[in-house]
Amino acid sequence: MRHIRLALQYDGTDYSGWQVQKKGTTIQGLLEDALFAVTNERVRVTGTSRTDAGVHAIEQVAVFTTRSGLGPDIFQRALNANLPQDIRVIIAGECSADFHPRYNAKNKTYSYIISGTGIYSVFLRRYSWRIPYRLNCTAMTEASGYLTGKHDFSCFRASGCSSKNPVREIIKIEISEPSSIEFFSFKFDVPIVRISIQANAFLRHMARNIVGTLVEIGRDKSPASKIKEILDSKDRRTAGQTAPARGLFLEKITY
Repeated sequence: MRHIRLALQYDGTDYSGWQVQKKGTTIQGLLEDALFAVTNERVRVTGTSRTDAGVHAIEQVAVFTTRSGLGPDIFQRALNANLPQDIRVIIAGECSADFHPRYNAKNKTYSYIISGTGIYSVFLRRYSWRIPYRLNCTAMTEASGYLTGKHDFSCFRASGCSSKNPVREIIKIEISEPSSIEFFSFKFDVPIVRISIQANAFLRHMARNIVGTLVEIGRDKSPASKIKEILDSKDRRTAGQTAPARGLFLEKITY
């Protein structure tokens, strides 16, 4: 058996997330259907991150095993020919049998885009959370400092999360306010807020729940120090709303 490693990009807008479900079209399901069309084998594709419905990926890593003798470059072209245009295999190569895309990952980075006040680009509609208020990014940055390090993140964990251990380690959170954004090589002079979270692993909806809580602090609804109380409570009801999926990107995976 051969082991093939893929790197994928996708626009998650029209999909029910990565993981195969009984109802709804998923990235994993379409990829497995494409593999069947190419190899006539029913194989399971294992991904690094189970991105939620509507979440996008700049870099998702996945692995599958096959008896096919097709080369990685042929797999890349053949899979792309059988996948929708909003899902692309950008790299394909062979890997060792002991490589696991999730368990071997040292950390992952998710980034979230918020459209700010003032001018708004229609091209950000599918890829950002529109908030028509000026956010206090200084307070948000202060609050994010309480989140870095190893903590029990039960308060930012969605119901239905299958992880037995709620402890995760956030390596860093970066909050920036670019005055413009590039999109398909075009530059749009629109204000955005970008929140990047790097952690060893994430609980279900953890990134989006953190963003929603930071936004409440950014709107001066709560002081930055409230993050400490929320963490100590271990209660999801004490944290902020879940940010919409459309602004979240799985940006990078480090091995």
